[in-house]
Amino acid sequence: MIARFKDLCMDAADAHQLGAFWAGLLDGKLVDTGDGDTRIDPRAARSKAESIWVNTVPEPRTGKTRVHLDLRLADPDPAALLAAGARLVREPDAEISWWVLADPDGNHFCAFPPREDKQPGVFELVVDSADPVAQATWWAGLVGGRVETTEEGTASLIGADGFPWDYWVFDPVPERRQVKNRVHWDVDLADPDPTALIAAGATLLREPGEQTPWWVLADPEGNEFCAFAPRPTS
Repeated sequence: MIARFKDLCMDAADAHQLGAFWAGLLDGKLVDTGDGDTRIDPRAARSKAESIWVNTVPEPRTGKTRVHLDLRLADPDPAALLAAGARLVREPDAEISWWVLADPDGNHFCAFPPREDKQPGVFELVVDSADPVAQATWWAGLVGGRVETTEEGTASLIGADGFPWDYWVFDPVPERRQVKNRVHWDVDLADPDPTALIAAGATLLREPGEQTPWWVLADPEGNEFCAFAPRPTS
C-alpha cells in the first residue's frame, strides 16, 4: 500500500462553533489547537475513529457539499440534532429513507433511523463522483481494501488501511466538481515523499512549507487531500 487513511478535515467560518457541534454529535472531546482551529478527538473507549480537524478559512461555503458523513441515529428522529443546531434540509420520503440535514456551517450530512443490529454514530464517508468505480478502485490501490458495487452505480471501499468507519462510498452524480471541497481527508505516506502517489495519478497542488509541513494533492476527480511523511522513529 502507498498510503494509509489518517483523518478527516472540515473547513469552517467558525471552527469553534462547528467543532463544538460535531463534538457533541459524535460524543467526542473538543480540543482548542490554539491557532484558531479545533480538533475533535474520539473517546478511546467508545470509538476507533481518528480525530476530525476543523479549520478556519476566510472563504464562505459555496456550491453543493460533495463530501459528507452519514450517521445512524440513536433516537427515532433527529430532534436532538436540530436542538443542537442542525438544520433540516429534507425529510424521508418515497425516494429516501433518511433525513438530510445541514450543520452550522451549511455542510449537508445524512441521518439514518436506528437499527437494533447497528451502533449509532458515523458509519460511512460519502464522496460525489463522476465515475464511482474508477474512484473507489483508485483509492483502493493506494490504501488497500476491497471495492463493492451496486446496480445503481455506487461503489464502496471496505477495509481501507486506517479508515475508521464501515464504508467509504463513492456516489454517482451528474454534476462535476466546481469549487474546493469543504471537507477533505488526510493520508499518511508509506514513503518519505508522494512520488508513488503522483505516479499512480494524483496531482501535486502544493509542496510543504514552513507552516504547512505536508503535501496537498488531488485525486483523479480533483478532490483535494493532504499527505504526511512518515513520522520519525526513535
